[in-house]
Amino acid sequence: MSPEDLLFTREHEWIESGKSPARFGITDYAQGELTDVVYVELPEENAEVSRGDVVGTLESVKATSDFYAPADGKITAVNSELEDSPEKVNQDPYGEGWLYEIEIADPGQLAGLMDYPAYRKYLETGE
Repeated sequence: MSPEDLLFTREHEWIESGKSPARFGITDYAQGELTDVVYVELPEENAEVSRGDVVGTLESVKATSDFYAPADGKITAVNSELEDSPEKVNQDPYGEGWLYEIEIADPGQLAGLMDYPAYRKYLETGE
């Protein structure tokens, strides 16, 4: 998956643009900051979530980090391969390292997210 096809949060997470259900994951920047991911706690399939809810956790040799629901919706799938191969988050954060899929209840909630050029600027300037 190309970063140009994604939307980004200020918490260094991504979601597929214009799709529902949409895949969700963390950015290449985030995986680099975490270093080696050794464990992934994924949300439950069919769970109803609200925007901003903590839906899972990534544990690395360096830190533990929560990840959040980008919008209200229902978790429709999780990447269960990460249970045995959490390193995929580091190796391919925009591909095999995706975390879950969400059926978005209100696509308007994604309106404040950044496209790839805006996210790159955010990384450079913090704005």
